[in-house]
Amino acid sequence: MVIADDLDKLLEEKFTSSFRKGYIEVNGFSFPKRYEELKEEFDNLEVNEEDVWICSFPKTGTTWTQEMVWMIVNNMDFEEGQVNLGHRSPFLEVSIVFDFRDLLKNVPNFNPPPFLQDSLAFVRSQKSPICMKTHFPYQCLPTQIQNGVKKPKMIYVARDPKDTCISYYHHSKLMEGFKGNFEEFCELFLAGKVNFGPYWKHVLTYWGLRNSPNFLFLKYEDMKKDLSKVIRQVSEFLERPLNEEQVKILTKHLSFEEMKKNPAVNYELVCDLNKRFKLTEYDGVFMRSGSVGGHKDVMSPEMIKRFDEWIKENLEGSDYVI
Repeated sequence: MVIADDLDKLLEEKFTSSFRKGYIEVNGFSFPKRYEELKEEFDNLEVNEEDVWICSFPKTGTTWTQEMVWMIVNNMDFEEGQVNLGHRSPFLEVSIVFDFRDLLKNVPNFNPPPFLQDSLAFVRSQKSPICMKTHFPYQCLPTQIQNGVKKPKMIYVARDPKDTCISYYHHSKLMEGFKGNFEEFCELFLAGKVNFGPYWKHVLTYWGLRNSPNFLFLKYEDMKKDLSKVIRQVSEFLERPLNEEQVKILTKHLSFEEMKKNPAVNYELVCDLNKRFKLTEYDGVFMRSGSVGGHKDVMSPEMIKRFDEWIKENLEGSDYVI
């Protein structure tokens, strides 16, 4: 087990980069430092109740859920669906995850798309209904949502934390410049030091909202087990019913095989950007395996035991079941 000072040192040495200058803690959650500059704007964002908010801890099935929701809200417009998902379904706080300001000034020909450069401005420029993606914990959502003034439909997706940790590790190597090894990432994950952590504080706060009429809680494992059933559940929640043929078509479109080869959703654009300008040192793909229980093939027995004890401790007194 790594002590707190060593974890902070690990973050500094292995998880800062040309677009990540360090970390802060806000409301008990870990964020990149850029959040400090934009917090007031996020808090005061004008919320439209026609929008759908897709909320999650990173690497729990967010992209999968985004594509499902966008297709249902937009009447399965597969032609428009060829446009990059980041444009169709904006990631509200992506500008704090990837702070490209220095690179835009100093690197010739570095020109990421608008939804990556200034995500708040991009969101404000969109017409409702927006299918909004956010990894913000509930405690950091816009004030209008937290105080109940606005009640947009919200969908949260959760995943087994052991599988989440493995997926987040590969994502962080590929997309966020993490230079450490898997064991080091596990230490950060368990300590709640990864972006948007701690995991359980994030998940359980949203779990407490599951009975609200404007809220739907999904689990990644249920989507893997019976995707068609979840599609029907989501379309009913969004009050946009689909017939059985539409459910069949959307189920195929959302299969892992189809998603992995679809450049509109598999983050080829961002991966190519990272490789072209050498923003990370890792060569991989965004959609890697999408498996359930994959941690058994990767984690050591000792690490699995630590995770199991951590899960038991955090779920004590809760009715949440993985």
